[in-house]
Amino acid sequence: MLYYALIFFIIAIVAAAFGFGGIAAGAASIAKILFFIFLIVFVVMLVMGLMRR
Repeated sequence: MLYYALIFFIIAIVAAAFGFGGIAAGAASIAKILFFIFLIVFVVMLVMGLMRR
């Protein structure tokens, strides 16, 4: 999931460099959402791993 967030971030940077503002904003928002989902899943798995021991 972090991989896809990075891909959308790179798409946003390239689109912004070429002047496609709408596409860049959309890709950046998708990257941000995927990153936060990754963080939530990471924290949940970390807590579950600590509770398991």
